[in-house]
Amino acid sequence: MTAALTRPDDRSGTEDPASPAPPADTTLADTTPADTAHADTAPADTAHADTVPSDAGRIGRQRSGTPVADGPGILRRQAARESSARTYARSLPIVPVRARGMTVEGADGRRYLDCLSGAGTLALGHNHPVVLAAIRGVLDTGAPLHVLDLATPVKDRFVEELFATLPPELARDARIQFCGPAGTDAVEAALKLVRTATGRRGVVAFTGAYHGMTEGALAVGGDTAIRDAIGAGTGDTVRLPFPQDYRCPFGTGGAEGERIAAHYARTLLTDPGGGVPAAAGMIVEPVQGEGGVLPAPDGWLREMRRLTAERGIALIADEVQTGLGRTGAMWGVDHAGVVPDVMVVSKAIGGSLPLAVVVYRAELDRWWPGAHAGTFRGNQLAMAAGTATIAFVREHRLHKRAALLGARLAGALRDLMPDQPAIGEVRGRGLMLGVEIVEPDAAPDACGARPAAPRLAIGVRREALARGLIVELGGRHDSVVRLLPPLTMTDVQADAVLERLADAIEAARSGHSGTAAGSGSA
Repeated sequence: MTAALTRPDDRSGTEDPASPAPPADTTLADTTPADTAHADTAPADTAHADTVPSDAGRIGRQRSGTPVADGPGILRRQAARESSARTYARSLPIVPVRARGMTVEGADGRRYLDCLSGAGTLALGHNHPVVLAAIRGVLDTGAPLHVLDLATPVKDRFVEELFATLPPELARDARIQFCGPAGTDAVEAALKLVRTATGRRGVVAFTGAYHGMTEGALAVGGDTAIRDAIGAGTGDTVRLPFPQDYRCPFGTGGAEGERIAAHYARTLLTDPGGGVPAAAGMIVEPVQGEGGVLPAPDGWLREMRRLTAERGIALIADEVQTGLGRTGAMWGVDHAGVVPDVMVVSKAIGGSLPLAVVVYRAELDRWWPGAHAGTFRGNQLAMAAGTATIAFVREHRLHKRAALLGARLAGALRDLMPDQPAIGEVRGRGLMLGVEIVEPDAAPDACGARPAAPRLAIGVRREALARGLIVELGGRHDSVVRLLPPLTMTDVQADAVLERLADAIEAARSGHSGTAAGSGSA
């Protein structure tokens, strides 16, 4: 019997068999898209004020009118024809036909606030005007759309804009490799790069990590389900505990858990009798996204930088999801002031189109022509869209906006906790937030953590969708509700997200308690 695999990229493959549709509210036309709020050059902190409706409670729930496509038929045909590896279509049974800013409209005319944003890809939301203008600009010039790795003006502008945002110490003498159009291929390239440059094979990775779905990326990831199913090994990977507070691997949490994690890493990698071969690289996410939205503590990450520098180990920062302002800094490593040797970058840098690159110190550039390649590494439309997106984030300081709005969202969600026992912890950075859903009636462990509640989390996701809010799940038990809204989210939209999520958690908890009581009496 083959186990059901439910953990692909930005996964939750758990199907909601009875996802109710949101109520039809025809009283308010949605005028919230951030693409109109930012069309001028106003600073990001003021560009949200005057282009949104005052009624936050109804944003995203209303119908726009007559259904424009046969949504149920499309879903049936998808289920019949697409592979069983599909994920989002199971848990989010909607058929998007139009999207603008943070708003997605389904084939049935209902609208939703999108807190998934293409798994963090849509920094500016859907169809931002600067992105559309950049794409049309390339199309209108008759420029080639496919050039492999040939030099073009479009590529040159992209590299210039990207390098302007990098940590200056890295950007001064960096090299860039364009990869196949997915973050996992860039991870593969980074691993090949450091192994080629150092002549070693070992890689240090962390529990809970997610780096992609190709075999090398799976080897350094924390999930075993898919790796075991295909018989893939972990190669020369050494796995260390990733520090966290709520479910601390050392049973302490806080600064002490951080200290122990750093001490353990140093001891293991410096012990001549530890049985650990010399490593080529250490790969780390500044915030573990799929692992449950776990920020790497700043002090711990600085210690990892010191340790790798002392040992001649290349530090690889996987910024696929954390990059370009998502965490409240331009890059996730900026919070700790760490400059990695290698950065893996994808998702938001393509401006909604597929693009992935590796940026690294020149001294590592020791591979030969063709050592890493990909047919679609010259995606001109993605480079143009990416250039426009990066420039807009930088010029409007949207990373600063993400920090402020994220702190407000996190604070409001934490304020729910005294009266909402289904919330175990609220964590994250900027607009990369996670709400861990726990068993509300269970006793906490010695560190104060209650058991994860994946079934309850599924209920929260379902209730959120019924209220016109798109969210997904992550974490080790798929019990963390993840929030990845566009960086252009307005204050009004943020209030609507908070209201709907709070209602969804309470509704799911009420149903969960009723189910538990019924089961107990049966």
